[in-house]
Amino acid sequence: MSAPTIPANRRDSAAALWGAGIVLIGVVSLLGWGLSRFPGWDAWPSYETWAGDLTSPLNWALWVIGDTNEAPFYKSALAGIGMTLGALLAHVLWRRRSRAMGIPVSYGSGRLPWILVASWVSLILANGMWQWTISDEFPWQPTFVTFVSVPAAVVLVYGGGWARALTAAVLGAVLTTPISILTVMYVCTPLELPSVVGNVTGMWAGGLIAFALCRRLPHMARTTEPADEDAGPPAAPSIQTPGWVVRRALADFTEPTFYGNEWASAGLLLGATLEFLLNPASPVYGSGLFPGVLAAQFIAATLGVLLFRRQWAEKGFYSTFIPIVSIAPALVVTFGSAPLVVAVAGVLGALAGPPLGDVLSRVLPPDFHPYIAYVFAMTVSVAVLVPLLRAVPGFGP
Repeated sequence: MSAPTIPANRRDSAAALWGAGIVLIGVVSLLGWGLSRFPGWDAWPSYETWAGDLTSPLNWALWVIGDTNEAPFYKSALAGIGMTLGALLAHVLWRRRSRAMGIPVSYGSGRLPWILVASWVSLILANGMWQWTISDEFPWQPTFVTFVSVPAAVVLVYGGGWARALTAAVLGAVLTTPISILTVMYVCTPLELPSVVGNVTGMWAGGLIAFALCRRLPHMARTTEPADEDAGPPAAPSIQTPGWVVRRALADFTEPTFYGNEWASAGLLLGATLEFLLNPASPVYGSGLFPGVLAAQFIAATLGVLLFRRQWAEKGFYSTFIPIVSIAPALVVTFGSAPLVVAVAGVLGALAGPPLGDVLSRVLPPDFHPYIAYVFAMTVSVAVLVPLLRAVPGFGP
């Protein structure tokens, strides 16, 4: 079968597309440079303060809300609030058939409300069940992993409704979180691998188990829900234009939460940036590396969209988001935010992550959400690249 042809009126020259990408990378890099020199207003508690005492209800809330955006390594309550508000706005605009809705949130499925229910219930359950593993020896644990894995994926595959959403929530909390915790504690820590390897291991291993169990649960029979008559149909994106390059790269920041929308991503990034301005020692675990992480992520996202724009046009979806939540931030957190590290993290992420995720997704059964393949690709990529780069001058100790 021949590849679909992109209509001529929806395809700009490669020079225009790459020009838009270069401008985006330049603007974000300049922003990151400015942020790295900003002293902060000291108007927000540091990560050490609010994450160090989870017996406080306020600190516990900051931790849980921060879990919603820990996939891109931000761990920021303000980013979590901004992302959620942006996603809800995108959903309202989608229902109203507004041209301002951007890329249809949650793939135009109309299931965002049930995704939020399943993900939030699972996140609260996971923290209630597994926060006890946080100790002096292990002051951090991946309680966030269920929010970006099983619950939302099950809702997208099986549909909404309380029975399905709550089943998805329980499966996520019971399966993904303990697998991730054990992998981080007994594999990543002794082998000196980034904790993201353990985080995503819980996501794909828990996902395989969860979807296998769903096949045997009578109330989880797959459904084709009728379209919401009040909701607009997903709008075809303006493919192969400079504007689409920018919008698609931005939307990739909320693909891990299954939103995939510019409004949600704008809220996420604005919230994280604001928290950094309020106190640079709060986001990204108080490391001060937020500017470098952000720059590497935008390099990876933009290059990924540009390099694989034909795959986006032909398939309708391509996993260019993979390096945003794995390779790019993991390399910066591991090796620091020197310009060489940031650039290499972004470029390697764009080159390695998306193709591997796409290949692996083809072997999954149709009732297993492809996110399982994408996070498995993250496991392999980070586990291979970090040890290799340790031997490269400028990266190793």
